[in-house]
Amino acid sequence: MAETAEEIKARKERERDELYALDISGVEWHSAPGTEAHEERVEIAYLPEGAVAMRSSLDPGTVLRYTEAEWRAFVLGARDGEFDLEPGRHDGELAPE
Repeated sequence: MAETAEEIKARKERERDELYALDISGVEWHSAPGTEAHEERVEIAYLPEGAVAMRSSLDPGTVLRYTEAEWRAFVLGARDGEFDLEPGRHDGELAPE
Protein backbone atom coordinates (compact mmCIF):
# COMPACT_ATOMS: atom_id res chain seq x y z
CA MET A 1 0.00 0.00 0.00
CA ALA A 2 1.35 3.44 -0.93
CA GLU A 3 2.14 6.01 1.72
CA THR A 4 -0.24 8.92 2.15
CA ALA A 5 1.04 12.48 1.88
CA GLU A 6 0.83 12.79 5.67
CA GLU A 7 2.83 9.58 6.17
CA ILE A 8 5.50 10.73 3.72
CA LYS A 9 5.76 14.09 5.49
CA ALA A 10 6.04 12.41 8.90
CA ARG A 11 8.70 9.98 7.62
CA LYS A 12 10.74 12.81 6.08
CA GLU A 13 10.56 14.80 9.33
CA ARG A 14 11.75 11.75 11.31
CA GLU A 15 14.63 11.21 8.86
CA ARG A 16 15.63 14.88 9.13
CA ASP A 17 15.45 14.85 12.93
CA GLU A 18 17.57 11.67 13.11
CA LEU A 19 20.10 13.09 10.67
CA TYR A 20 20.52 16.33 12.64
CA ALA A 21 20.75 14.38 15.92
CA LEU A 22 23.91 12.61 14.71
CA ASP A 23 27.17 13.65 16.37
CA ILE A 24 29.38 14.65 13.46
CA SER A 25 32.20 16.19 15.49
CA GLY A 26 34.66 13.55 14.31
CA VAL A 27 33.79 13.36 10.61
CA GLU A 28 36.39 13.86 7.91
CA TRP A 29 35.62 16.84 5.65
CA HIS A 30 36.46 16.66 1.94
CA SER A 31 36.74 19.39 -0.67
CA ALA A 32 37.39 19.47 -4.38
CA PRO A 33 40.89 18.42 -5.42
CA GLY A 34 43.26 21.31 -6.01
CA THR A 35 41.75 23.69 -3.48
CA GLU A 36 43.98 25.19 -0.84
CA ALA A 37 43.12 25.28 2.86
CA HIS A 38 42.87 29.11 2.83
CA GLU A 39 40.55 29.25 -0.22
CA GLU A 40 36.78 29.52 0.01
CA ARG A 41 35.33 26.12 -0.87
CA VAL A 42 32.45 23.75 -0.25
CA GLU A 43 33.27 20.81 2.00
CA ILE A 44 31.33 17.59 2.40
CA ALA A 45 31.44 14.74 4.91
CA TYR A 46 30.01 11.27 4.42
CA LEU A 47 27.55 10.21 7.11
CA PRO A 48 25.93 6.85 7.95
CA GLU A 49 23.38 5.31 5.57
CA GLY A 50 24.61 7.33 2.59
CA ALA A 51 23.76 10.71 4.09
CA VAL A 52 26.01 13.72 3.49
CA ALA A 53 26.85 16.88 5.44
CA MET A 54 27.88 20.04 3.58
CA ARG A 55 29.40 23.31 4.78
CA SER A 56 31.33 26.34 3.57
CA SER A 57 34.98 26.57 4.58
CA LEU A 58 34.28 30.19 5.56
CA ASP A 59 31.46 29.18 7.94
CA PRO A 60 32.29 25.70 9.24
CA GLY A 61 29.78 26.01 12.07
CA THR A 62 26.81 26.05 9.71
CA VAL A 63 26.30 22.52 8.41
CA LEU A 64 23.53 21.30 6.14
CA ARG A 65 22.68 17.60 6.14
CA TYR A 66 21.08 15.58 3.37
CA THR A 67 19.66 12.08 3.26
CA GLU A 68 21.02 9.69 0.67
CA ALA A 69 17.98 10.30 -1.55
CA GLU A 70 18.29 14.09 -1.30
CA TRP A 71 22.03 14.00 -2.04
CA ARG A 72 21.54 11.63 -4.98
CA ALA A 73 18.86 13.93 -6.45
CA PHE A 74 21.16 16.94 -6.05
CA VAL A 75 24.18 15.24 -7.65
CA LEU A 76 22.13 13.94 -10.57
CA GLY A 77 20.59 17.38 -11.07
CA ALA A 78 24.01 19.03 -11.00
CA ARG A 79 25.31 16.53 -13.55
CA ASP A 80 22.33 17.36 -15.78
CA GLY A 81 23.07 21.10 -15.54
CA GLU A 82 20.02 22.00 -13.45
CA PHE A 83 22.10 24.32 -11.27
CA ASP A 84 24.27 25.91 -13.94
CA LEU A 85 24.32 29.69 -13.70
CA GLU A 86 22.95 31.55 -16.67
CA PRO A 87 25.18 34.06 -18.48
CA GLY A 88 24.70 37.56 -17.12
CA ARG A 89 23.37 36.34 -13.79
CA HIS A 90 25.24 37.76 -10.80
CA ASP A 91 24.63 37.98 -7.06
CA GLY A 92 21.30 36.19 -7.32
CA GLU A 93 19.86 38.63 -9.84
CA LEU A 94 18.21 37.31 -12.98
CA ALA A 95 19.61 38.36 -16.31
CA PRO A 96 17.33 40.68 -18.32
CA GLU A 97 15.28 38.87 -20.92
